[in-house]
Amino acid sequence: MKKLQTNYLGLELSSPLIMSSSGLSKTLSNIKSAEENGIGAVVLKSLFEEQIIFESNKAISQSIDYPEAQDYIKNYSRHNSVNEYLELIKQAKRTVKIPIIASINCATDVEWEDFTKDIEKAGADALELNINVSPFDTLLSSAQVEEKYFNIISQVKQNTKLKFAIKIGNNFTNLPHFIQQMSFRGVNTFVLFNKFYEPIIDINKLELTHSAAMSSENDIKHSLRWVAIIKGLLPDVEISASTGIHSANTAIQQLLAGATSVQICSVLYKKGIKEIQTINNEIKDWMDKNTYNSVNDFRGKLSYANIKDKQSYERFQFIKHFTSIE
Repeated sequence: MKKLQTNYLGLELSSPLIMSSSGLSKTLSNIKSAEENGIGAVVLKSLFEEQIIFESNKAISQSIDYPEAQDYIKNYSRHNSVNEYLELIKQAKRTVKIPIIASINCATDVEWEDFTKDIEKAGADALELNINVSPFDTLLSSAQVEEKYFNIISQVKQNTKLKFAIKIGNNFTNLPHFIQQMSFRGVNTFVLFNKFYEPIIDINKLELTHSAAMSSENDIKHSLRWVAIIKGLLPDVEISASTGIHSANTAIQQLLAGATSVQICSVLYKKGIKEIQTINNEIKDWMDKNTYNSVNDFRGKLSYANIKDKQSYERFQFIKHFTSIE
């Protein structure tokens, strides 16, 4: 697998393929199977701050109305959830040799300190911070939302020596500027992008439901443009591409755009963990056909900085692509 070797978060990976955070990565059997089939690293299922808070509040609502009892239940619920996660990290490190990347999903900037300290002690090789500060407050400015991200970064850097990546969505007014501001604060690795819950309305039942949880290969369009642009504008930034990577074809596209690694999930649900082996083999076949000896030989070859027609990445309105109409 030396042909596919890459470095991500300071870790040597045998393949640029990473099993992303999901229900698949919460069991030792799946983690072991992923390693056997050639995965480069595994991001464990996220430790969800919102879920911990929900479960704590639910337990408190069923308890006797004593402040002391409520504090005990809250702390017990929290520690129980966190301890289960820490045990998964420890068991995974004892079971496999590939890098194990822990994941925290937080919606506020108040819980990170203890989480990151505990995860480092448990032996995780790196950390992925899945941050989503929901912009649903009319009194909260864009700058204030971004400041919450900066606060989280500051807390994490103060409380762990682990290298970490920031996983974000693409809902920013000026994404290159925002990522540059985070890089100024010492964060140089980003996962683009998170796949969020997307509600739709059932017009027959007159109720809110949700769209498919799984991504499709067509979803690569949400991140490919930005992987290429960010890597072209900020060459020192390290990017792990996520969402819509279902084949060697889509993985190679992201690597050509400048991604250091690519994260796969939905395809493993649909085709099984053995699909990792298929994708790796097809990437190697493509490399042989194009006489590339390593991933570094072609990574970023078609990034924003390396193509003549930069407007191909800049265009947002399709009409300009097909006609000369302004």
